[in-house]
Amino acid sequence: MYRFLLTPRWWGINVFVLLSIPFCIFMGSWQLGRFEDRVQDHRTATEQVSEARHEAPRPLKDMLPVDKATSGKLVTASGTYGKQLLVPGREIDGRQGFYVLTLLRTGSGEALPVVRGWLPGSADAAKVPAPPAGEVTVTGALQASETPGDNGVSAQGGLPAGQTAAISAASLVNLVPYDVYDAWVTLAKGDSGMKAVPAAAPPDSGLDLKAFQNLGYTAEWFAFVGFVIFMWFRLLRREVESARDAELGLVADEEPVTVDAAVK
Repeated sequence: MYRFLLTPRWWGINVFVLLSIPFCIFMGSWQLGRFEDRVQDHRTATEQVSEARHEAPRPLKDMLPVDKATSGKLVTASGTYGKQLLVPGREIDGRQGFYVLTLLRTGSGEALPVVRGWLPGSADAAKVPAPPAGEVTVTGALQASETPGDNGVSAQGGLPAGQTAAISAASLVNLVPYDVYDAWVTLAKGDSGMKAVPAAAPPDSGLDLKAFQNLGYTAEWFAFVGFVIFMWFRLLRREVESARDAELGLVADEEPVTVDAAVK
């Protein structure tokens, strides 16, 4: 009854099943590993941001370029404040508000974007305290340039003069007449009574959509293993029933073809 398993058709089916099952298991395990790596990155990044608050600040030039190892670390920089911009649509503690971003012109000739603090409500330059005059030294958490569309960063264009949607060198270089560091700093203590902006985890280290996509792909690959096994048993059962019916003579014979007499 099971001789059909030795036919070329069933050899092809069996080889496909035997190859697809371990492949799907491998791919599912790989996607699960990617998700676990992102979970670990998120845990490590969160701990890094928390521990950085208790570390001694280091000079800015020693911590560039920004990467996962330096993001969130405390740095110091000296210079004079220059152009000031507002970053609307930023939420803290469930309240909508805006960042106050001031460019710190350093001795290197490049300007460092410094988030001096956060204020509630809509972005309004009249509500913003003026930056300190003269030479200042700032201490804050180092952050990587933002990418519009990621982690709640607005991709909105056409903002009023004096505003920017993202804190990045690519955006700011068009708004100020000098070079800008590809990084920014959020002050450890809000300036002039403003609320300090918490440091964010390094890019691509959070439990974002990409992480849960990995988890979804894991479920899909393992579900496909079950589907392949189910279809193999279903095909096998159908073939066995057909063979049993043939042995019992239950398979209907093909109707005889009649030839019209006129054709003869």
